[in-house]
Amino acid sequence: MKDISEALAVRLKSAATTLCLCWRLTRRDGARIGVTDHDVALTLAGVTYQPGGAIEAGRFTQSDGLKPGQGAGGGVLSSDAISADDLANGLWDGCRLDVYQADWTTPEAGQRHVWSGYLSEVRLNETGQFEADLVSLKSDLERPVGRVLQRRCDAVLGDARCGIAALGRSCDQRFETCRDVFSNSENFRGFPHMPGNDFILSGPAAANNDGGQR
Repeated sequence: MKDISEALAVRLKSAATTLCLCWRLTRRDGARIGVTDHDVALTLAGVTYQPGGAIEAGRFTQSDGLKPGQGAGGGVLSSDAISADDLANGLWDGCRLDVYQADWTTPEAGQRHVWSGYLSEVRLNETGQFEADLVSLKSDLERPVGRVLQRRCDAVLGDARCGIAALGRSCDQRFETCRDVFSNSENFRGFPHMPGNDFILSGPAAANNDGGQR
């Protein structure tokens, strides 16, 4: 159950027309801004949310299981803190997004949490507005952790893990190529001796197998 003040709960039950959404965006570099669809600035829990239609409310979905919820949003580039250059350079991609609902007549009553997630992709449309695809915090559960076990090398020819100067050459990431062409088997970043699917799926030998222990 979401923790909200009694005063705000009363306003929500009354279907008040003085409710607004406040969006708090925290970039990966730590920069943070607050924007609201109200026409004056609001301060909630120590964060000031500036007006100007920087983001308009989109849609939000939640899921009961582990599948990430989705969302969408957009708006006019009217906030000084959100520039077209920053969007084009990807500074807002992947930023943390927290959405709250509040009553602008009594901001001291607190806020109701609506949704949390990330801006997974931000883009400009032909009218000069930006649109954003949103994904909930559950998306963290889908991020790969550690390395993928595979026979071929997962390094890029010429990078620090490879240690070989590319000089216009190419590599097919096979161990034999790394060993015979580049003499670089000690830096091979794959698992060439890992058993394949045929070995894993193969059954016991058909000959001299009576099912007993030896």
